[in-house]
Amino acid sequence: MKKRIIIGVSGASAVIYGIRTLEHLRDIPDVETHLILSQGARVTIPIETRYSCQDVEKLADVVYREDNMAAAVSSGSFRTDGMIVIPCSVKSLSGIANSYADNLLVRAADVCLKEKRKLILAVRETPLHKGHLELMLKAADLGALILPPTPAFYHHPESIEDIVDQTIGKALDYFEIEHSLFKRWGEKSGDRSYKSD
Repeated sequence: MKKRIIIGVSGASAVIYGIRTLEHLRDIPDVETHLILSQGARVTIPIETRYSCQDVEKLADVVYREDNMAAAVSSGSFRTDGMIVIPCSVKSLSGIANSYADNLLVRAADVCLKEKRKLILAVRETPLHKGHLELMLKAADLGALILPPTPAFYHHPESIEDIVDQTIGKALDYFEIEHSLFKRWGEKSGDRSYKSD
């Protein structure tokens, strides 16, 4: 049976993370993606990337409007393996942490929490004030995994794409989806090997 993963893309900067997630999942035959683009994402996508919103929608198996509160993913009886909100704006974080489900993205995330399904929030904001941190703590207490798109460098990234893909790989790891998006610590790759003492 295919894994069903909901991908929520909010209007935070770094929408490329959501787009690249869809691109990678599209190439995995046993994964079915259900996409929700927020209104903010629809504004940000053409500003930050070479993609149109229609291009992004074509990467998903199923697409829902943010205002479609009767969509399948709004109900806990529709089985999914969870959701990745990538990037996650502070507005979306606030809605999720406070169960203020006034749009489908927040409602789908709330369903994941209430049904004890996996939920990743790739919160994209810096610097963070106490209110942001309290919202992340509250969401984590409810069961969300907070996964900020913070670059790692042990895999020797050579492009922005390498940096983006490493974060996506971490998200896919959480869903136990096999990938080769980055070289893991301790793995050999060409002349870049890590030796244990």
